[in-house]
Amino acid sequence: MTIQDDKAGPSSLEIQQSPEAKAPIRLIIIVAAIAAGVQFGWALQLSLLTPYVQLLGVPHTWAAFVWLCGPISGLLVQPIAGYYSDHCTSRFGRRRPFIAAGASLVAIAVCLIGFAADIGVASGDPIGTASKPRATAVFVVGFWILDVANNMLQGPCRALLADLSGGEARRMSTANALFSFFMAVGNVLGYAAGSYTHLYTIFPFSKTEACEVYCANLKSCFIIAIFLLISITVLALFFVTETPQAAVEPDPAKKGQIPVFGELFGALKELPRPMWIVMLVTAFNWVAWFPFLLFDTDWMGREVYGGKVGEGLYDQGVRAGSLGLMINSVVLGFASLAVQMLAKGRIGVKKIWGGANFLLAICLLLTVVVTKAAQNSRHYAPDGSLLKPDSDVKLGALAIFGFLGIPLSVTFSIPFAMASIFSSDSGSGQGLSLGLLNLAIVVPQMFVSVLSGPWDSLFGGGNLPAFVVGALSAIVSGILALTMLPSPPAGALESKSLTGGGPH
Repeated sequence: MTIQDDKAGPSSLEIQQSPEAKAPIRLIIIVAAIAAGVQFGWALQLSLLTPYVQLLGVPHTWAAFVWLCGPISGLLVQPIAGYYSDHCTSRFGRRRPFIAAGASLVAIAVCLIGFAADIGVASGDPIGTASKPRATAVFVVGFWILDVANNMLQGPCRALLADLSGGEARRMSTANALFSFFMAVGNVLGYAAGSYTHLYTIFPFSKTEACEVYCANLKSCFIIAIFLLISITVLALFFVTETPQAAVEPDPAKKGQIPVFGELFGALKELPRPMWIVMLVTAFNWVAWFPFLLFDTDWMGREVYGGKVGEGLYDQGVRAGSLGLMINSVVLGFASLAVQMLAKGRIGVKKIWGGANFLLAICLLLTVVVTKAAQNSRHYAPDGSLLKPDSDVKLGALAIFGFLGIPLSVTFSIPFAMASIFSSDSGSGQGLSLGLLNLAIVVPQMFVSVLSGPWDSLFGGGNLPAFVVGALSAIVSGILALTMLPSPPAGALESKSLTGGGPH
């Protein structure tokens, strides 16, 4: 039920639902566990899909364009799904239809991605050629559907957790913490699966003439992802019920419109200065992060291991990168707990956010050092084939992945808490503030997706140029955080849960 004023209705992004009875904690745990299924597939995307799309014949220069679907769907799908799930009058409830639809679309998309090579050959792609246009087309369609589905699923899932919390702040904090915990579980499981090179042996049918070992491993990972997500989702939808919402007569003046977008962009005109600074720091922060998130495993296979796409050495490097991402997720989990304590202590969020950006810059610049060390210590077998890098080079690369978990924990928490605090101080709604913060995340992602490939090609086609630009952007973000970011009111963080989200 929505609360409306006779003279001026509330913003659609600020509609408050009447509190419902608190659900047992076991139901909150079941719904939060959906995050593990979603994040398992997302971890596979981050670790394996950039190399896979190059294996299908898409040049490295253009591989980043495929990832445009993430920020675009985040910009469009999340607000639309959030708005319509708030106003859904289905007899199955407000959130459950969107969760069911999102999970079903994820399963369809993952099938298209995993079997793209087989579908491509079946529809006319020749076997053994570098370019696979039909397989690439199937992959891109599946990839875009996957990102749309992920955004359709996560927003209503978080909203359902808030509904089950009955409007109690402490219980909502617990629900968000559980959601973040299961995201970490999904990350670890996904990266572990991505780093295992013989997973395809569990599903012998996955290896075909069109789909060699790397492709078969990816296909096997996605089969497990489908099973995990669908099992958890069915369990959650079976045990959790919702009270259907009564239909509300729409405003004739807004019929056919989605009010969320007009209010979102209109709010930029009256945005208070502290929120502008939070968005600015966030934007530079994501310009720094996105190149590494796109090409981390490709960097391991290409620059650290010295392999070429489709060769065994490159695949070993990608698997090592997946191991690095698993280490990153473990560090992220522990660092998130530390951020909670430090932000509420004497250090303060300005120093934490600024320091995290400088650590991010150092780690990105160290990728250049590790790459040069790898290039200067190449070893060759008697037949002239390139061997794996020295163990200290590999350990140095994995250490970068691990240390990056510290600034990532800040990126996934502090901006969301700061946006909530400053929106509360200015009288803005929480949905509105987080929608505006989302703009500061997805617009930089679009910027990086469009420019990183051509920028890298200007310097020889590797990943380092984009990483260096990311380091410079992190330095700018750190300086802005330390010099311009207002300090939140004393005690403000005590009532905020420092749990955010990833780059969906």
